[in-house]
Amino acid sequence: MRHVLLTGAGGDVGGRITPLLKAVYPGLTLSDFKPIANTHGLPFRQAQLSDMAEVHAAVAGMEGIIHLGGFSVEGPWETILSANIIGAYNLFEAARLAGVKRIIFASSNHAAGFYPQEEIIPAEAPPLPDSRYGVSKAFGEALGALYAMKHGIGVTSLRIGNVGEKPLDVRRLAIMLHPEDLVQLIRIGLEHPDIVNEVFYGVSGNTRSWYDNARAISYGYKPKYDAEDQVDFAEAEQRKLVPNPVAEMYQGGGFCADEYTADLAGIMAKLDRTIDFSN
Repeated sequence: MRHVLLTGAGGDVGGRITPLLKAVYPGLTLSDFKPIANTHGLPFRQAQLSDMAEVHAAVAGMEGIIHLGGFSVEGPWETILSANIIGAYNLFEAARLAGVKRIIFASSNHAAGFYPQEEIIPAEAPPLPDSRYGVSKAFGEALGALYAMKHGIGVTSLRIGNVGEKPLDVRRLAIMLHPEDLVQLIRIGLEHPDIVNEVFYGVSGNTRSWYDNARAISYGYKPKYDAEDQVDFAEAEQRKLVPNPVAEMYQGGGFCADEYTADLAGIMAKLDRTIDFSN
């Protein structure tokens, strides 16, 4: 892959991984909906994802796309619809027309946030989105599967946890993703010859991980980092938070608790929370 586009390059995650990607892909091009302060000397293409003409211009000539672009937290439906659903469709369709070979779709742990923290789930676990944002990520995974199977684009969806060098609370001991480990997953998706359509968990090799990441490991993923190395920092940060039973029950944390109106005890009593994924 010589010509690779990074959308959402102006965001926190994009800023963390751009220097790492530049070292691997000299033909890297950055994109965002507005100009960014530091392009690291790389070409930049401004594009609003909801504008198909701008997306066509952004993806022209690309072989691979790392799609981080979109609205990265919960928001009003109109915002999520425009940035994450229409925007994702525009990106995949423009990529198809441009002859793009591989796409990395930045999904999220929030596509499956309503699994309890006591469960270990594989990539095959059905989506249980915890928010409108999570719904948009489940949509993107499904869209990726469509374009992989119908149009032959190699698609890798990464259910990303929290990207950073430190776990910001106890929950993130399970979901932290070091930027170097993220780049390793991206490289698998762009370069491995056998990729058709895959869903990997975007997490480091965390001792407390809630995810069976066997699919990623089978493609050669060897995470270098474990959030447990910084457990004291995470526990200190956790003590600053206001306890919330919903956030502490589910993997999606605060995304699950936000706007929550169900009877938590009643829901848990009715559901069989012992799920056998072996079949």
